[in-house]
Amino acid sequence: MSQQDDGAAASRTALAGGLFALAAFVIWGMYPLYFKWLGAVPVVEIMAQRVLWTVLLLGLLLLATGRWRAARSLFADRRLLATLALSATLLTANWFVFIWAILHDRVLEGSLGYYINPLVNVLLAVVFLRERLRPLAWAAVALAVAGVAFPIWTLGQPPWISLFLGFSFGFYGLIRKLAPVDAFAGLFTETLILLPPALAYVGYLAVAGGGHFATVSLETDLGLVSTGLVTAAPLVLFVLAAKRLNYATVGFFQYLAPSMHFVFAIWLFGEPLYWQKAVTFACIWAALVLYSLDNLLAHRRGRRREG
Repeated sequence: MSQQDDGAAASRTALAGGLFALAAFVIWGMYPLYFKWLGAVPVVEIMAQRVLWTVLLLGLLLLATGRWRAARSLFADRRLLATLALSATLLTANWFVFIWAILHDRVLEGSLGYYINPLVNVLLAVVFLRERLRPLAWAAVALAVAGVAFPIWTLGQPPWISLFLGFSFGFYGLIRKLAPVDAFAGLFTETLILLPPALAYVGYLAVAGGGHFATVSLETDLGLVSTGLVTAAPLVLFVLAAKRLNYATVGFFQYLAPSMHFVFAIWLFGEPLYWQKAVTFACIWAALVLYSLDNLLAHRRGRRREG
């Protein structure tokens, strides 16, 4: 194959990767609209239904792709299973607070949490993985800390929803990075660990007559069933993108979802953007610009060394 053919193939691979990444983060970005649609259903019931349908969908996906044996083998390793139980707890808490924030008109704070998350990941990498930061990355972290500290100083209260979402997902990512587990098999195992309490709660609602599934409307039923699809689909797309793009490129896409959340919060849901929040967002955005610039420069230096 000629260099021209190699270049064309690489371009097609990168284009496909970009489209997969775009689709994944657009779906994540649409979450506020989706969960607002399910707003009549309590958060705990949404969570239980989400676990139930995600287990079913991922189980079918593992069977279809021949990865079932990899997932089954995880249950033979007690230490790994305990690790996934911890990551499942963090994921559940993250899901719960995020959905709660959407249903209680605090999408703006949720958006800030996922803007903070990449910088939280940097801090966790320094503390737990002993990674060394370049000066621009340190400047980005310092600016982010200043942005989060500002509302504490001016209002006397931390943005707890933002901090919880950023740190819970950061620790979840750290655990999954250290655990030698396939992405699909790992998520399936995590949701399978959560299945017994989810089934118990759904069963309790069915007996008590307080559940919304199969009792309200076909629209509500479809919304609850599709929680599995909207959970699994972006993960599949993200994995497909990560295989076709370098990590720095994928990193730029991660700001799309919280940006969509921000737009929905301000212009669709009418959440107020107080000046204290505006200052915090400005600091975080500036920090992300520095962080992205640092990654871009490091990537270019790496390519020049390889060349």
